[in-house]
Amino acid sequence: MEFRFLLGVLCVWRLTHLLAVEDGPLGVFRRLRDAVGGGFWGALTGCFYCLSLWVAAPVAWAVADSWPLRGLAWMALSAGAILLERATVRVHWQAANE
Repeated sequence: MEFRFLLGVLCVWRLTHLLAVEDGPLGVFRRLRDAVGGGFWGALTGCFYCLSLWVAAPVAWAVADSWPLRGLAWMALSAGAILLERATVRVHWQAANE
């Protein structure tokens, strides 16, 4: 379970970061964010924290074996991705300003 959870956190972080922050190959994810514009979808793709909840839901289904564990895993996977994002944003910011 521990390995699947760690793998899940990394998966949620990577997918959320790709969808919310990165341009992607040929700018496809940037164009996708631009296309959804404002409203619910624009707010969702513009907020790493919000998007990580949606990305974590199917991953929780894959890493946990029961309904109670899936509910806990859903929140924990999102939290893990958020912690990883906060830890790496600081590193990127410091490297860019040195």
